[in-house]
Amino acid sequence: METRTADGPFLPPAELLDYFRDEKNKKFIVASHISPEGDAIGSTLALAAALRATGKEVIAYNRDAVPHFFSFLPGSEDVVHTLPGNTEDYSLVLVDCSKPFRAALEGVRFSRTLVIDHHEPDSYGPGETPSHLWVIPACPAAGLLVFYIVKALGVAIDRQLAENLYTAISTDTGSFRYDNTTAGSLEASAELVRAGAEPALVARNVYETWSANRMRLLCLAMDTIELRDGTAVMSVSQEMFMSSGASMEDVDNFTGFPRMLKDAKVAVLLTELEDGTLRASLRSKGDTDVRIVAQKFGGGGHKRAAGFRTSAWKRNLQGLREALFKEFEGE
Repeated sequence: METRTADGPFLPPAELLDYFRDEKNKKFIVASHISPEGDAIGSTLALAAALRATGKEVIAYNRDAVPHFFSFLPGSEDVVHTLPGNTEDYSLVLVDCSKPFRAALEGVRFSRTLVIDHHEPDSYGPGETPSHLWVIPACPAAGLLVFYIVKALGVAIDRQLAENLYTAISTDTGSFRYDNTTAGSLEASAELVRAGAEPALVARNVYETWSANRMRLLCLAMDTIELRDGTAVMSVSQEMFMSSGASMEDVDNFTGFPRMLKDAKVAVLLTELEDGTLRASLRSKGDTDVRIVAQKFGGGGHKRAAGFRTSAWKRNLQGLREALFKEFEGE
């Protein structure tokens, strides 16, 4: 793991660049975590395009579908959801996550595994450590790390790369509203705009293309918001999905709504998945380290943005609500 100031520049390790440049390494699978958001999708598409530009054979993979509000991104239609029968001659590149299981790839064999991530690193057991590990938790977005890889490889940033990288950086900084927004992320984004990224197009597609079903789901979820001692919790149940006609991808960015409350220091979104497993997204506006709480429930992330999934509270949204209120009590 490498640690630098949040402003960068983030210079990729020489051994990582050498591996990408080596003519013997011809086949790559670029993947990210399940339930992908803007940083995961934008980083995957940008790195896949950049490696193809250097003559590599590249598969862009995610177990889950690209959310419809990211379908405008160049190359999004090329993301596949099944892998070739034999993956052992491919190198796996994980972006925006640091372990194969987070991409639903646990147990799949690859020639090598490379990690490019900006979350606090997972601990690795015997034989689990990736061949190449570039993790910088201070970096605002995985897309910013990919931006510096693209530049270091000497790949020209065209409109396709610019749009994907700009989307990755802008969404993970909350459209440059969050505390992780830095001069470096703004400078990189300005370069991407000059290269063809259109901020208005990105904002319109990401934030202003809601379906009626998604709006109905939000209305139902808003009724569940409860604020206690600086912690605001909102829930989305399977019953809400069924009555609204919305899908799982429609809850993307819902955490921002309880976060808007003036007195909220911590915002939590709880989502009940189809099998009853509960997913929690945690956000902090102040000094509260939500990652510590996420880790208690088997998750992780950043100080101000973290999450976890748990089957211990299966189909028990109210029980997990109470447990989280207790965890954040007095913060």
